[in-house]
Amino acid sequence: MPDAPNLLAARTDTAAAPLVALCPGLRTALERAGYDADTLLAVLGPAAHAALGRSEPVPVRRAARAAGDLGTLIALFLLHDDVPAAAAAAALAPVELADAVAAGLLERDGDAVRAALDLRPLDAGAGTRWIISDLDDSMRRRTLTEEHVLGVGHASLSLLRATPTDPAGTVLDLGTGCGVQAVHATSYAGAVTATDVNPRALALAAATCALNGLEVELLAGSWFEPVAGRRFDRIVANPPFVVGPARVEHTYRDSGLALDGASELVISTAPELLAPGGTAALLAAWVHRDGEDWRARVASWLPAHGVDAWVVQRDVADPALYVGTWLRDAGLDPREPEAQRRAETWLDVFAADGVTGIGFGFVYLRAIDGPTELLAEDLTHGFDDPLGPEATAWFERSAWLRAVAADPEVAWNTRFRVPDTTALERVALAGPDGWEPLVARVHRGDGPRWQHEVDEAGIALLAGMRPDGLALSDLTELLALAHGSGETTPEFADAVLTLVTGLVRHGLVVPA
Repeated sequence: MPDAPNLLAARTDTAAAPLVALCPGLRTALERAGYDADTLLAVLGPAAHAALGRSEPVPVRRAARAAGDLGTLIALFLLHDDVPAAAAAAALAPVELADAVAAGLLERDGDAVRAALDLRPLDAGAGTRWIISDLDDSMRRRTLTEEHVLGVGHASLSLLRATPTDPAGTVLDLGTGCGVQAVHATSYAGAVTATDVNPRALALAAATCALNGLEVELLAGSWFEPVAGRRFDRIVANPPFVVGPARVEHTYRDSGLALDGASELVISTAPELLAPGGTAALLAAWVHRDGEDWRARVASWLPAHGVDAWVVQRDVADPALYVGTWLRDAGLDPREPEAQRRAETWLDVFAADGVTGIGFGFVYLRAIDGPTELLAEDLTHGFDDPLGPEATAWFERSAWLRAVAADPEVAWNTRFRVPDTTALERVALAGPDGWEPLVARVHRGDGPRWQHEVDEAGIALLAGMRPDGLALSDLTELLALAHGSGETTPEFADAVLTLVTGLVRHGLVVPA
């Protein structure tokens, strides 16, 4: 592990010093007790572990009672229970309780102690990392302060699963918060820089990095100002994208910009900081209005040149649901007068601007040498696989499609294959003469599970695709003989090329 003072020297916020100094001993305690993602699941069991995710403390408490020091740490940092000081001292040794209290990790109340910070293990694919953040209201009701530093929430987890992890030289984590995205980036990056406008966030991120023995450059400042003039191979951002009035009640979610101004700022500025071929994975939100295509709205935020963009809309919420969700996120009860006052103000802003819904999703950018290209699409159906690897593959397929657009002969001279994950589905309805075919589709069984409708000619075309088989031009000639007029007309060739490029875009067929 890096020496704590040297690690802190790279930080700008000296408020982190006591907690960072505590980290070597704290890590020893966590490792000895087995406070890691795998052991936690094994000790709690699937049912209690699921209850933890639902903010139901009793099943977790019962499962942890006989778990010794690990049970004490679960009670302290996951359940936010009061724990006898003697039990806490044993679980945290060699850390002294007085030092933990002085560093702000614990609070003491007579013969008991309780957590003053949230500390939990997370395995995002590179082994257990420990994340330090402010206490939320998942186990105890509490109202969050303006400078609250959010832990590993649903949005953070979504971005972790949606971020490509192919090797990158330099990575920028914009608005790092507790540092979870930066910590994740260290598993695939040569160097990681993280920024935040909230000094408390930088202090907790410094402690998170120190606890995991990771070097991350932490910089204070608003938006992209701390890294002006620099370029990065990858940018990740879970910015304060909440759509609402131009105010800041909580820095982790509110930007001070009206409506979707935060998403506009990040999406429009990020391309300027990408190195050639660099990519960005961003969480964002955008308003929906009657008569306005959300795709055109997001497209207007991009520069005219130099970006390949894939925008994926995962959800659309109506204004009332959106406001209620974010009020609860801040620890407010929508039944209370203050929450109702805020809801009225929020919904008035939406109504005045004609907002009918709020879209949410991921924005992937890649720096290219050429006119900006954008594909914005809905991906609201369910799927289990992480989206990060799909984004990397999408950019590779997009580059191939640009080559085809410049010279169609690239496609005509290519052999294709149908991946094992692509399946053919036929749907038929019962009719007076038996089963009547309704539709045929090819669909992916992995990734985002795309599907495309195909006709019989398309089915035959895919059946002939082999890595060692015929090029597309030859397949098309055979297809014309079997399903066409006997010759490949321009119209038939255009239909084939349109089908193939559409299937390549979504990974249903790939160049061999």
